Amino acid sequence: MYRTHNCGELRISDVGKQVRLSGWVQANRDFGAMTFMDIRDRYGITQIVFSLEEDKQLCESARKLGREFVIMIDGKVRERTNKNLNRDTGEIEIQVNGLQILNSSKVPPFTIEDDTDGGDDIRMKYRYLDLRRSPVQKNILFRSKLSLETRKYLSDLDFAEIETPFLIKSTPEGARDFVVPSRMNAGQFYALPQSPQTFKQILMVAGYDRYFQIVKCFRDEDLRADRQPEFTQIDCEMAFVTQEEVLNTFEGLTRHLFRHTLGLELGDFPRMKYDDAMRLYGSDKPDLRFDMVFVELNEVVKNKGFSIFDEAELIIGIKVPGKADMTRKQIDELTDWVKRPQIGAKGLVSVRYNQDGIKSSVDKFYDQDALQQWVELFGATQGDLMLILSGETDKVRKQLGELRLEMGRRLDLMKKGEFKPLWVLDFPLLEWDDDTQRFYAMHHPFTSPKKEQIEAMASDDREVLKNLRADAYDLVINGVEIGGGSIRIHDRALQAKNFKLLGFTPEEAENQFGFLLGAFEYGAPPHGGIAFGFDRLCAVLNGQNSIRDFIAFPKNNQGRDMMIDAPSEIASAQLDELALKLNIK
Repeated sequence: MYRTHNCGELRISDVGKQVRLSGWVQANRDFGAMTFMDIRDRYGITQIVFSLEEDKQLCESARKLGREFVIMIDGKVRERTNKNLNRDTGEIEIQVNGLQILNSSKVPPFTIEDDTDGGDDIRMKYRYLDLRRSPVQKNILFRSKLSLETRKYLSDLDFAEIETPFLIKSTPEGARDFVVPSRMNAGQFYALPQSPQTFKQILMVAGYDRYFQIVKCFRDEDLRADRQPEFTQIDCEMAFVTQEEVLNTFEGLTRHLFRHTLGLELGDFPRMKYDDAMRLYGSDKPDLRFDMVFVELNEVVKNKGFSIFDEAELIIGIKVPGKADMTRKQIDELTDWVKRPQIGAKGLVSVRYNQDGIKSSVDKFYDQDALQQWVELFGATQGDLMLILSGETDKVRKQLGELRLEMGRRLDLMKKGEFKPLWVLDFPLLEWDDDTQRFYAMHHPFTSPKKEQIEAMASDDREVLKNLRADAYDLVINGVEIGGGSIRIHDRALQAKNFKLLGFTPEEAENQFGFLLGAFEYGAPPHGGIAFGFDRLCAVLNGQNSIRDFIAFPKNNQGRDMMIDAPSEIASAQLDELALKLNIK
């Protein structure tokens, strides 16, 4: 055998044992008469010792070993004289009496240590080396544990794991599809699924009342820290359930995952309507680890001669407790920050409530009595700072939401290891797009409107349609959308009505989704579900922003796999087989 123990296993109780270890050379330290070496595998690191006095030839062989050589050693466990209590195996070492080189290694392009000297591009190119580093290994193994705990919890609740196809039909809604040409059906294309949505609904029609799948999904969209062209979902659907039952089931899943991976018991899962989330936080995924709710000031600031406020649709602000001592320079930096193109605010009004009175950047227009009204609205006390933005309602809420998060970061209010879950409910059914002059589904076209609003779907009034609400819900943790779902439409007539609102002709609806509409005519049960972003859940549980290090072989920001150099050109013979002709300018 190659090993009797792994490199993270041996302890002080094993002293005196003859053992065999195999792994990679982490470090090599030559002290003349003694050579110390660290040998590593995915379980840990063990120090091994070669003695010139004990075996000169063996010691000389050890000195020739380079970093990342794969070796097998035999030796006796002994107690270390200089213990390393930061390492699980730090109380022991192995006195080596046998060495075999299993494979040599070139000098790696970066150090394979926790704090590596390799940049993103080089580590992506040599991903197989990066995957040897302990922090990355911990992330990948955490992901494995999370998937096993997910399966355990759902299977105990009688969910059946069922695979759905990867080669499906392209649909025009949502993000761009990745398309796959068909050789046997020239000129026709499959699409890779953005989600198994229609298939899991059909499984409900088929009588599989509890379905789940940890499934790959694909979206051809611009990338960022929490997006990859291929990603993984915990995809679930249930039949004969109300929204309340869905929320309770997946609140239970979330608690189970935190308990069995982090050893944490989550607190309450408060619920907030979408409209309240936007009004109070400017976001449908508010971070509740800190306060700073929005305060609306229209009633007390308008018609005072300050044109910026007088002409604004909405004037809102946040209170920053205890920060009235921010300097003018710091306020100017914040002003520049909100005026950046990414935020788009035209300016920032600040108000300090100090012992010597209330000072604002608009004192010219507002006296102390007026400013006192502001203080009362904010519920401010001495020492507090108030920051105020104004503009178009939707834009200024989003801008203040970004400023709120920035203040949370600057003041270190987003405590690592603290988790604040939240259900956001009652999303709009539709959202209007000014560019295309049509409605789109806020979640997807199969989301059910609230029962009391079904009649209003017949309205021609755009404002009425904008106010339609759906039985849709998102799970948010620490300002990150972890999962989203809804109760689905299960009636053909209602689904047709929703397609009409989305601008589908009956022929287009039949062409795209006739298989689902047809299924609804054969006894479709009431059903609903949810999908968790699995990569994102891994990152949030570990207090990280990027999902990339929780994916074994991720793409870079241009959607490229640097290791295998994909995407790449294909041979002209393959193009001919697929009846494709490239026309790249």
